[in-house]
Amino acid sequence: MLTRRSTPPTTTLLLGLLMLAWPLLVFFLLPQGGGVFLLALGVALVSWRLPPGYKRWGLLLALIVSILALLGYVHLGVRAWPVLINAALFALFAWSLRHPPSLIERLARRQEPDLPPSGVRYTRRVTQLWCGFFLVNGSIALWTSLYADLSTWALYNGGIAYGLSGALFAGEWCVRQRVRSRIAHD
Repeated sequence: MLTRRSTPPTTTLLLGLLMLAWPLLVFFLLPQGGGVFLLALGVALVSWRLPPGYKRWGLLLALIVSILALLGYVHLGVRAWPVLINAALFALFAWSLRHPPSLIERLARRQEPDLPPSGVRYTRRVTQLWCGFFLVNGSIALWTSLYADLSTWALYNGGIAYGLSGALFAGEWCVRQRVRSRIAHD
């Protein structure tokens, strides 16, 4: 099981807000020549949240980002963060499907430790749904990183993607309430 060092709630909130605001930060700072600062900030944010046993991934990320900067691809490195986040989330959710219980099942068991077999099947399907979402969303983020102008990139990755994620979360919550109600009445 992964262990995390204790992070004060205000620090966690600040880091979360910075990660959510990434597209806005890029939109405003990248044209002003802030690409190297943004790359360093991105590596720091990711490295800060890595569990102690995974620090080598932060070092690898720092190396990749440094190479991108040295080769003159600062803009691409900065705009690729949403792609990396989606790829990491896809990998995490997909890994949990290959090594049960699925991530969504683990979360569900926090509230309902005696999850019935139908609940296990449902949580597996939801995990698969999120895998599909991260795959599609990451592909669109990649396209916007490579081919779209900065405004389109920021609009998709800082607005539309968040809206789609929120809609999927809300829609799944509504379906889950119906499923729970149906199971309770059976």
